[in-house]
Amino acid sequence: MPDTVKALVDGGKATASPPLGPALGPLGVNIMQIINAINEKTKQFEGMKVPIKVIVDPKTKKFEIEVGTPPSSSLILKELHLDKGSGTPSTRKVGNLTVDQAVKVAKMKQDGLLGKNLKKKTKEVIGTCVSMGITVEGKRPQEVQKAIDEGVYDSKFS
Repeated sequence: MPDTVKALVDGGKATASPPLGPALGPLGVNIMQIINAINEKTKQFEGMKVPIKVIVDPKTKKFEIEVGTPPSSSLILKELHLDKGSGTPSTRKVGNLTVDQAVKVAKMKQDGLLGKNLKKKTKEVIGTCVSMGITVEGKRPQEVQKAIDEGVYDSKFS
């Protein structure tokens, strides 16, 4: 039965300090080897918290690392260089996302979204903007979702 360690790490900057070191220590594995592998796999998410799972085979000490993706909201904030969303999203807008940026976030989150294709996944990302006080292409996110349904942005999904 493999041992599993789950943790939230800073993208590309995991260290042997808690939560990882103390959790991996008792498993008798090369902690630095695992840390380096985690950092290699999470470097594209630098500046964000990333959920990871380290699965260790107690007999062979071989390990596998599964990297989750940060929440869509974190990826949107990073894309717009913002610290946080609006506290009052219906009245105060804090940023504007382009459809291209929404597609980029949808591609980064590919496995974590429910949509069947890139178009639907992008609409899901744009839906996140509603509660964050972020406009899309200068409009309300719902308007852009409708335009996507109408095929206005189809060239972006090919």
